[in-house]
Amino acid sequence: MVIAILLFIVAGLAEIGGGYLVWLWLRESRPLWYGLVGALILVAYGIIPTLQKFPSFGRVYAAYGGVFIVLAVLWGWLVDKKTPDLYDWLGAGICVIGVSVILWAPRH
Repeated sequence: MVIAILLFIVAGLAEIGGGYLVWLWLRESRPLWYGLVGALILVAYGIIPTLQKFPSFGRVYAAYGGVFIVLAVLWGWLVDKKTPDLYDWLGAGICVIGVSVILWAPRH
C-alpha cells in the first residue's frame, strides 16, 4: 500500500509540475525550454501510473484523480500562495474517501 501511495504522489507531482511548466511557458511568456521540460515531465507522468500493481486501468486512473485533487490544492497553497479554504479541504477529503473506496473496497 505504501508503494501504491508513493506512485500516486509521484505521478501527481509529475502531472502538476509538468503542466505548471507548460502553463508558465504559454501563459507567462517563459522561455521555450520551460515548455519542453514540462512536456517531458508529462510523458513521465504517463508512464508512472503503469507501475501500479492494481489490475484495472480505470480504477487506477479514477483513484489517481482523487490524489491529483489533493496535490493540486497543496500545490496552489505552496507554489501559488493561495491558501485553501474549508471547502477546498472538505472537497479534497471527500476525494480521498472516494479513492479509498475505489481501490480497497472488498470485491468478490
